[in-house]
Amino acid sequence: MRMFLSAAFFMSAIALSASLPSPAAANSLKPFTTDGCSLWIDGTPEQPHLWRHCCVAHDLAYWQGGSKADRQQADADILACVKQAQGPGMAQYMYANVRWGGSPYWMSSYRWGYGWNYLDGIWPRGYKLPTAEEQAQIAAQLPAAQALIARDIELYPASKDKELTPAPAN
Repeated sequence: MRMFLSAAFFMSAIALSASLPSPAAANSLKPFTTDGCSLWIDGTPEQPHLWRHCCVAHDLAYWQGGSKADRQQADADILACVKQAQGPGMAQYMYANVRWGGSPYWMSSYRWGYGWNYLDGIWPRGYKLPTAEEQAQIAAQLPAAQALIARDIELYPASKDKELTPAPAN
């Protein structure tokens, strides 16, 4: 009986390991995406995109991931940006929520390091500095990410004045 249980356990372990992503798959960076201020508003009723650019910049940092200090800096940056755009009340509210909701250990589309698979092998990626190979993937995808950010700024300008001002002719 003990031998049967050991064999069954061994076969279960093999089946489980086959269903997990391979380390190569875990280290493939997905293209940058942004939805502005995830699960929150991008501005005021009068200026509906007032601080969206802060969230999009924050998304770029979260997409790449990195160390705990890198995340703390990204969150400090959104705090400063929203404070400048709207004031300290909204900035503190958003900061508190990204600190809690952006953990790399939540399985969400807006977690720290969301550009990478949640699992890195069999463990959550968590706070991890990108390897040299991963840095190369970031560098290769950064131009497309920056183009998407530029397009987002065109589609969602921060103020109504900018919406009414035609883009300069080239």
